Amino acid sequence: MIKKTLRVSLIAILLILLLISIFKSIDNRNKTYDSEFITSLATGLDERWKVNAQKDDDEKEIEDRFYRDLEFGTAGLRGVVEAGRNRMNIYTVRRTSYGLANYFLKNEEGAAERGIVIAHDNRNMSREFCIEAARTIAAAGMRVYYFDDLRTTPMLSYSVRKLNCIGGIVITASHNPPKYNGYKVYGDNGAQIMPHVADEVLAEIETIKDFSTIPAFKKEDEARMTLLGPSMDDDFIDAVEANVIRKDIIERYAGEFKVVYSPLCGTGRVPVLRVLKDSGFKNVLVVPEEEMPDPNFAGILTPNPEESVALTRGIELLKKEDADILIANDPDCDRVGVAVKNSAGEVVLLTGNQIGGLLAEYTISGLKEKGRLADNACIIKTVVTSEFGADIAKSMGVDVVSILTGFKFLGDKMTQYEKDHSHTFVMGYEESYGYLIGDQCRDKDGVVATLMISEMALYYRSKGKTLYEGLMDLYAKYGYYREKTTSIYLEGIEGSGKIKRIMEHFRSTKIDAVDGVKVAETLDFGAGVEGFPKSNVLKYILEDGSWIALRPSGTEPLVRVMVEGEDITEIKGYAEQIVKVIKSI
Repeated sequence: MIKKTLRVSLIAILLILLLISIFKSIDNRNKTYDSEFITSLATGLDERWKVNAQKDDDEKEIEDRFYRDLEFGTAGLRGVVEAGRNRMNIYTVRRTSYGLANYFLKNEEGAAERGIVIAHDNRNMSREFCIEAARTIAAAGMRVYYFDDLRTTPMLSYSVRKLNCIGGIVITASHNPPKYNGYKVYGDNGAQIMPHVADEVLAEIETIKDFSTIPAFKKEDEARMTLLGPSMDDDFIDAVEANVIRKDIIERYAGEFKVVYSPLCGTGRVPVLRVLKDSGFKNVLVVPEEEMPDPNFAGILTPNPEESVALTRGIELLKKEDADILIANDPDCDRVGVAVKNSAGEVVLLTGNQIGGLLAEYTISGLKEKGRLADNACIIKTVVTSEFGADIAKSMGVDVVSILTGFKFLGDKMTQYEKDHSHTFVMGYEESYGYLIGDQCRDKDGVVATLMISEMALYYRSKGKTLYEGLMDLYAKYGYYREKTTSIYLEGIEGSGKIKRIMEHFRSTKIDAVDGVKVAETLDFGAGVEGFPKSNVLKYILEDGSWIALRPSGTEPLVRVMVEGEDITEIKGYAEQIVKVIKSI
């Protein structure tokens, strides 16, 4: 034991010496950091660091932490919470916040007074990062609004517009594993900032080479900080509840309808339970182990409602209580996962595309029935989302607008329509379990999605059907839309490099056929596709009407292969062939 302790201590000393060496090399590249930063990194040897110190890949671990500044992309920051330039910590948060404040102050008239609103979820260090960001921005001379406790991402989006702020921040890593945290940035329209704005913010951040240049928070800066409480919640809840379509159905049938709900130990519990109760849902059962906020998510390795493993406890409760539906939100409550029973009583997980198609049909038909559907109504979907919901909407006389992946592009369209009145937004969604019904915010909204999915399932129950049977009815009417998504995780420096090589390979290699089926059209969104900003997405349209898309995630270290077609065997073959090529690169 003594030898082991001495070994760990020696390794820790060597790590500190390595840190000093690393920062000397950083200074040689014209980057300087204050002594507080260096000391914190050297002394911040948490348990994870100590464990890693006993592995053979110590040098690789250190290199990954320091080989670059944590990347500020179109989704802001996202990284592991620990010491290092390529990690989430108070120093990366402080630097980013000061750069963001400088961007707004330089480019937006009245930015100082309009200010920034900040929300945070329940992850490790979320509150600390929130306070650090608020103090840094206040010290830079801007007004700051921040919440008294954790709040959902859609709440942040709503608050930006409600308070007429110049921008917003939410501290969250969404559905990533517990070791992660993040920092998402919003513009004054309540949507995440567009890529060109993100580039300009990054340029401001990169000018900060010395932490001593960041203004220190002083007592007098508190005058620019405003704490937000329940009144904002009330306004948001009212806006969400306004989207209910068939109140009469809820009043008549809700008493015999059971919903199992899980916030996955995140932010959704309070607003979701409130909107369900206020709207008339009487039998809502919360998964007890996952009800209260927990930064480690009650042992769930990845709190992602699109993954079956995250719904294990909820499915057990669904079966035990013989409930009608299970609905789960991710920790920041912008995504939704759904499990229902099929005709044989077996539990089935719905895909994001299936939920989107069901919601499109239910929302459009319901609004039409109630005389609330505008003549210029539209739905918005991404280019890698199934055509299922789009074909339903078109058949009902509603326009479909396609955008790149990312709700920032949806928010931009909503802002445009608000100004030019060319369309009236009804709903928008993407295949990765994100939905927005109504215009209360400009981002994925798990609160309104949970409410409307519950109403939709109840509606089908009133017709003597399960939600799954309703889905089968839509397939029978509109055709079968089979899909398969494969996610290939590639972490660290090597993973980042491989993702780049994968996309370069497919761009430089002409693909004439996949699994014997000819490619009719290749769409390279990175090279530019008419009507779309440039994006790192490739899409192949096959002669049989199927399509394949390759897209690196903007928030996780992975590349996705997405396939859609009529025949499940065929699309599995397409996916397998593409994945085989990827693994060979």
